[in-house]
Amino acid sequence: MKLNAKELRDVKEEDIVEKLKTIKRRPMYFILENIYDTYNIGGLFRLADALAIEKIYICGESEIPPNSKIKKASIGTYKVVPWEYKKTAGEAIAEAKTSAVKNQQDKEQTAEVKIIAVEQSPNSVPYTEVDYSWPVALILGNETYGVLPETLKLADQIVEIPMWGINKSLNVIVSAAIVSYFASSKIIP
Repeated sequence: MKLNAKELRDVKEEDIVEKLKTIKRRPMYFILENIYDTYNIGGLFRLADALAIEKIYICGESEIPPNSKIKKASIGTYKVVPWEYKKTAGEAIAEAKTSAVKNQQDKEQTAEVKIIAVEQSPNSVPYTEVDYSWPVALILGNETYGVLPETLKLADQIVEIPMWGINKSLNVIVSAAIVSYFASSKIIP
């Protein structure tokens, strides 16, 4: 089922609950830490839907649906992408690790979720030089100060996107799209 923007805005969750169960979700998680701009959160829901990721964790001082700006920017995808609020990114990381193991139980081998922070850091490596194996969680930080230092310590790897101009960083949605699509292209589910 593919819905256009108007159809997504108007769809009722109860009308599509059975169809949503048929979506083959990729074992990828977005952990949004203190994303202040509600339009960014909405855009990240659209990206999460496009990739059919497992779940979004919205953490810290972020607004959550049904905030009107998130609803508008997400064009209704907040109704079709599983999401949950957690007080801290640390809580979200712990749950994502547990969820990933549960989701892998049907397979012969289980794999712990790999936690990757998208952030500029002395410990970061170019995003193209990482082994993105399922399951994977991407931590995406605040528009001004990024991922918190205590959260970076919980990451298995920190990746960054090269910046060749004067601007220090990209919009969080753009960064998430670059890294998540690259990761998806490198992973064989």
